[in-house]
Amino acid sequence: MIQVLSKEFNSFLNSLIAYIVIGVFLTAMGLLMWVFPDTSVLAYGYADMSTLFMLGPYVFMFLIPAITMKSFAEERKAGTMELLLTRPVTDWDIILGKFLACFLLVIVSLIPTLVYYISIYRLGDPVGNIDSAGVMGSYIGFLLLGGVFCTVGILASAITPNQIVAFITAAFLCFFLYAGFDRLAAINLWSEYALAIRQLGLLYHYEAIGKGLVDSRDLIYFFSVGFVMLSTTKVVLSARSW
Repeated sequence: MIQVLSKEFNSFLNSLIAYIVIGVFLTAMGLLMWVFPDTSVLAYGYADMSTLFMLGPYVFMFLIPAITMKSFAEERKAGTMELLLTRPVTDWDIILGKFLACFLLVIVSLIPTLVYYISIYRLGDPVGNIDSAGVMGSYIGFLLLGGVFCTVGILASAITPNQIVAFITAAFLCFFLYAGFDRLAAINLWSEYALAIRQLGLLYHYEAIGKGLVDSRDLIYFFSVGFVMLSTTKVVLSARSW
């Protein structure tokens, strides 16, 4: 697994994709947080980071699939998938190595946003007037969300040799898992089951963690969804249909 992780992460660093993804994410969030008047912290007048944690997931829905779309699709297109599968590594080693490489890139992209927290902390009146517990919970939720998006992207890349199709599939699944259940819950047809439907989606648990209360039920949910996605990827790999 370590060998696959090292190979994948180095491939990101040796290409433009990692730098483009990190640059686009930081630029987009920087503009949203500090420049655009509708979402700017300076215009809003409150010392919080809600802009990052509310809009960041929608940016991740496109950037993470852009990272993961080549994970298996590129291997299959280049004809190196068979070679990889003949190495002394298990399917789980391959899957987890590729997943952790993508997830590590997500972590690297989030680290610079700590500057936003420090800036808002210093700009608060009085200094430090910010809900640090809520920010910490939101960061944990953001990382968990990014991890689940990575597993979705890995699965999408495993089921198709076409990177564009993998990107579109992953972006759609990420959106549906994140916000789709909330949209379904809003339909009056099954209003009595609205809460239960919302609890099936990522957004409900992401918002719960963002309040600063890291509940074990929310953690179990995120880990379960990620495990299901990776297990499905394992089934696809085991089929050896290429």
